[in-house]
Amino acid sequence: MSNTITIDAQPSREAFAADPVAAPQGLRVTDKAIKRIRMAMAKEGISPTEGGLRLGVMGGGCSGLSYSIKFDTQPRERDRIYEFDGVRVFVDPKSFVYLHGMTLDYEESLMRQGFNFINPNSKHTCGCGSSFS
Repeated sequence: MSNTITIDAQPSREAFAADPVAAPQGLRVTDKAIKRIRMAMAKEGISPTEGGLRLGVMGGGCSGLSYSIKFDTQPRERDRIYEFDGVRVFVDPKSFVYLHGMTLDYEESLMRQGFNFINPNSKHTCGCGSSFS
């Protein structure tokens, strides 16, 4: 990651209930996104009790930063861990700075299929929706 952030305190591990209202400053995941994550994890053979979805931010893209989404077999030492209806989501401390308060949604329409990052922290986005600043 080309953009680094200094964090003074070590983040604590957090687990939130499936109710996205329970995590106002954390991360929210819609029911549609949870369903899609669960299906994809099963297809990849990743156990929901050990693995999860890793959300992150990395330098690059049209607007300076881009979202990263992938599966991981286990959390890392300093990750914030969220749980939504049995689906775990891992966020590293540097990415959390940009992702706190974000909602992950899933859209399936005739024109588009994929995850939507609804991020109140982004000031500008590009046309593709996967890059922000």
